[in-house]
Amino acid sequence: MRMSADRSSLLEAKSVSMGQVAAGRAPACMKAILGSCIGVFLFHPRLKVGAVAHIVLPDSAGRGGAAGKFADTAIPEMLRLLADLNTPAHGLTAKIAGGANMFGSSGPVQIGVENAKAVREMLRKHTAAKIVGEDLGGGKGRRVVFDCDSGDMIVEIAGKPARTF
Repeated sequence: MRMSADRSSLLEAKSVSMGQVAAGRAPACMKAILGSCIGVFLFHPRLKVGAVAHIVLPDSAGRGGAAGKFADTAIPEMLRLLADLNTPAHGLTAKIAGGANMFGSSGPVQIGVENAKAVREMLRKHTAAKIVGEDLGGGKGRRVVFDCDSGDMIVEIAGKPARTF
């Protein structure tokens, strides 16, 4: 797959930390370090505008906090930021990454799996965006870069070659 961003722009990518949401237009790049969290990238290919959320938990259950912290509040916030950039909701694509089982637990609550389920549900509920790329699960964290020029999601996992979705 192609990657339009050169190495220097990837290194200068804006960091999106836990619970944050960010949006930008080409040539912007945004990056996140993900464990059990989910990184969501909504992208409008024609306009080259994207939004990223670094989702920590599946559901706010009415709790306050940063809009990006929960799947049920992050997706609407991403759509709001995109609308602020004059980007319509139709024509968006989605890419998701993360959801690792960081602690090797096999108990009843797998936060990475629950986060992934919640993100899929919220994308279905709030958008018509098709998920066109994903890298989920496993036992290791990821570094992910989202490129608003190409729409690429570059995923790096320690000990593996980088992959582009």
